[in-house]
Amino acid sequence: MYSRHVSMHLKPNTRAEFTRALEKEIIPILRKQKGFQDEITFLAPGAGTEVVAISLWEQRENAEAYHRGAYPEVLKTLAKVVDGTPEVRNFEVATSTFDKVAVAAGSR
Repeated sequence: MYSRHVSMHLKPNTRAEFTRALEKEIIPILRKQKGFQDEITFLAPGAGTEVVAISLWEQRENAEAYHRGAYPEVLKTLAKVVDGTPEVRNFEVATSTFDKVAVAAGSR
């Protein structure tokens, strides 16, 4: 498994707009990508502007194909709410309980 770690700062008073864009526009794009597994997004508490988004992918090649293909479209969508350019870092996943969480959620 492979992950992309994207750090960014929101423009003031755009948290709600960011969350709507994520749910209505970005997640649907991600779900169409080969090898996409999950997206976890963290918002700084209170009125903080820091965001960390972690996406999980089956393989490194899947994440790289997304970065070259659909990610520029995602950046355009986020341009209205993000201050500056998001920082992207890539990681190999050493351990995860994701498969156990996915199985548990499906058995409810």
